[in-house]
Amino acid sequence: MRTATLTRTTAETDVTVEINLDGTGAYDNQTGVGFFDHMLDQLARHSLIDMKIRAKGDLHIDDHHTVEDVGITLGQALAKALGDKRGIRRYGACLLPMDDAQIRTALDLSARPFLIWNVDVPTAKIGTFDTELVREFFQAFGTQGGITLHVDMLHGINSHHIVEAAFKSVARALREAVEVDPRKSGDIPSTKGAL
Repeated sequence: MRTATLTRTTAETDVTVEINLDGTGAYDNQTGVGFFDHMLDQLARHSLIDMKIRAKGDLHIDDHHTVEDVGITLGQALAKALGDKRGIRRYGACLLPMDDAQIRTALDLSARPFLIWNVDVPTAKIGTFDTELVREFFQAFGTQGGITLHVDMLHGINSHHIVEAAFKSVARALREAVEVDPRKSGDIPSTKGAL
């Protein structure tokens, strides 16, 4: 079973993440940040990674620490569940439309984290959620997950559509990358023999 459970506790947050890479996209995410929970639900549903997240953070200050620390913990859980990455497809890509928005994602589970983020969200807030935290989440998630992650907005007018399309596009690319390749299920997907 490619599963992981991780807890991260700091003076600012207490986060527990449970994931199953071979799931059906079931989710139960409660971070205290409503819009963020909605995005995490999209990430689980469209990646087919079962995800249960519990986070308690210093929301009386703002949402930053909670969002970032969930990204850190989720990335660490992904890396743990992948193990030595034997048999995975490794790469994933998705071109995802959502109404006015279109987001292109390409990623590599390379263990060499790098984020290219070309997403211009036109408003500073979606409801009470700070839209700059979307990049912070993916930076933390990609760094701790060892992901080379490129996310590009091709079109977009509505902030909600843009951000939701980004989460769904990353999810679909991640689904492809973590899947076991039946033609190479016993091999490490690298000529180096390790990732």
